[in-house]
Amino acid sequence: MSDRGGVSGRELHALVEELYPICRSLTGDGVRATLAAIGRRLPLEVHEVPSGTRVLDWTVPDEWNVRDAWIADPSGTRVVDFRETNLHLVGYSVPVRERLSLAELRARLHTLPDRPDLIPYRTSYYEKSWGFCLSENRLRTLTEGDYEVCVDSTLAPGALTYGEAVLPGETADEILISAHVCHPSLGNDNLSGIAVATWLGRALADTAARRSHTVRILFAPGTIGAITWLSRNRDRVGRIRHGLTLTNLGDGNPLTYKRTLGGDARIDRAASHVLAQRGLPFRVIDYTPDGYDERQYNSPGFRLPVGSLMRARPGELPEYHTSGDDPSLVSPERLAESLDVCREIVDLLDGDRTYRNLAPEGEPQLGRRGLYRAIGGTAVDGLELAMLWVLTLSDGSCSLLDVSERAGLPFAAVRTAAEALLAHGLLSLVPEQKA
Repeated sequence: MSDRGGVSGRELHALVEELYPICRSLTGDGVRATLAAIGRRLPLEVHEVPSGTRVLDWTVPDEWNVRDAWIADPSGTRVVDFRETNLHLVGYSVPVRERLSLAELRARLHTLPDRPDLIPYRTSYYEKSWGFCLSENRLRTLTEGDYEVCVDSTLAPGALTYGEAVLPGETADEILISAHVCHPSLGNDNLSGIAVATWLGRALADTAARRSHTVRILFAPGTIGAITWLSRNRDRVGRIRHGLTLTNLGDGNPLTYKRTLGGDARIDRAASHVLAQRGLPFRVIDYTPDGYDERQYNSPGFRLPVGSLMRARPGELPEYHTSGDDPSLVSPERLAESLDVCREIVDLLDGDRTYRNLAPEGEPQLGRRGLYRAIGGTAVDGLELAMLWVLTLSDGSCSLLDVSERAGLPFAAVRTAAEALLAHGLLSLVPEQKA
């Protein structure tokens, strides 16, 4: 298990709880408040991209903010109240102040009849409209009469905001970690990914001096945020060697890895290897062009090797995109396990090297170099076996990940073995060939 630097799952869960009440969307002060909270834990560079900016085939929308929103029944009692939960308001609802009959109002109300206790999450990002979400059970209590409706929001030129933490390594080659920050009060999707990405950055910041890759951790609104980043960073995308999107990392499902479009990138192999070595249930699924921002990174103009790590797949849980996705759905233990796996994947990607055996004719004498047990006749232990596998396969074409997969050994053991052999002059490093 990777060292989390003393971080407990409770600390990750505390961030989920802190961010949960904030009304986030594609733009607005909720995104800024979320990035500020992340920035108190992990230094971020925050970017503001003005509304109307052309980004690939899209345009940055106007900025949306909400002061209040509610529906009052004929007696004046608020029966739907944004202050109770921001999920009550359809995202990007335009300002409105009207009095409507219940029949007229129903066309603007969204419920889940098959899950009558839950409030759905709905948006109207790119069509000027308005609406409210409530539980089916609440809807059934509404009586005939006129209802007063108030949406006290602003939709005006502003900016799209995103943040990134760049942790320099020895080279400009990058590992990209991406988490979306556009969902309002949803604990598993997306706050679990934000929490794991934040603490992953904190842990990796402590190892920058001995890390080869630069790690870029991006916190941006889903779809339009990733598209904006790609549009503004065409000169950097060629440096991305590996990447992961993070979401749904706190629920009770086994960890699930979604492959890149090609399905055979180094990140695909690394994630599968780490998950298999942990000895816990896991799933590896093929790429599909839905889900999260991995579809932007894998798009034809970029084809970046970015997979996705999650537990439940989108729509797999009944709580998905509903009020049921609250902090109680997110387990501190699952968050901690997800963080461990992310750290192990990054460590593997960063530590994967290709070596050449400098004593390839027969097996070199390890004993006189202090690398082999002094007394024979006993079984070869794990580190010694790892050294033998490294020597066997280090012909200048096999990487340490290749060795780990062939030998069925943890990558950490193979890497330790290679470092020992390198230190004793039995290996030489083969320079990495750039794609």
